[in-house]
Amino acid sequence: MQPRNMSMSGVVDLAAVKAAQEAKAKAEQARAEAARQGGGAAGAAVSPSSLVIDVDEAGFEREVLQRSTEVPVVIDFWAEWCEPCKQLSPLLERLAQEYNGRFLLAKIDVDANQMLMQQFGVQGIPAVFAVVAGQALPLFQGAAPEAQIRQTLDQLIQVGEERFGLTGLAVDPAAGDQEPAEAPEAPAGPYDALLEAAVQALDAGDFDGAVQAYRNVLSDDPANTEAKLGLAQAELLQRVQNLDPQQVRKEAAEKPADVPAQIAAADLDLVGGHVEDAFGRLIDTVRRTAGDDRDKARVRLLELFEVVGGDDPRVIASRTALARVLF
Repeated sequence: MQPRNMSMSGVVDLAAVKAAQEAKAKAEQARAEAARQGGGAAGAAVSPSSLVIDVDEAGFEREVLQRSTEVPVVIDFWAEWCEPCKQLSPLLERLAQEYNGRFLLAKIDVDANQMLMQQFGVQGIPAVFAVVAGQALPLFQGAAPEAQIRQTLDQLIQVGEERFGLTGLAVDPAAGDQEPAEAPEAPAGPYDALLEAAVQALDAGDFDGAVQAYRNVLSDDPANTEAKLGLAQAELLQRVQNLDPQQVRKEAAEKPADVPAQIAAADLDLVGGHVEDAFGRLIDTVRRTAGDDRDKARVRLLELFEVVGGDDPRVIASRTALARVLF
């Protein structure tokens, strides 16, 4: 089980590395808009029965993508004929109730929703994915042990909270009989304007401006997690914007000992969504080199770790692999 970020087309969602920043901003905007309209507002209580929902293609955007701006949505791809599904689905439903609003369970019948199955790249069922702030993550396939599922859910919830500010749903057994409470407007943080300027610069393709905006935040608040992640992403996009991918990959293939060529290829690997390839390329480069060359490859690898995020399982595994070749 290797959770990883991916887009709806099944490609890792680093093809536009700024996705995490955009998703967080969109999640915040969606929550604010929902609060203004008085529907689905963050903080509105829901009934326990609404924590498990059946979703089809027509309702996917509303029930999954939009709801994922409020709470992580776990998707259970199942079918009536699938025997392992009959073990896994009731377990997921029980956990949804037990976690009491920290995630929402969406059940998708693959026989009736072939398009969704294809969009997620589902190869077999049961298959479990999540959507967090509009970003899809594969979780596991098959009837996994309950302890493993709990560990994955805990990690998912942590990512939702730390990266996207998703605190889950308030659950009230009598919520269906009550008017939703109006959510208080959250006060703006001291760096919200600068962070928003950085996201807007990324949207406009102004990577230099985004880098400067994130650096402005970090100059006052060096520990700002959002700015550190955003800076790493903006700097990556800044580095690759003028590269010729075909030429870079040709040089990397022809010159395995050329450290700058391998570093440039690793950057392109990551932007293209090939996270493991990028990490593996640089770990191999560290293994083959020494001195300044080794240090350059090592430093770039650490920078790419920042882009993906330190809690990503691929980063954790690659840190271990890097330690082995260094020590």
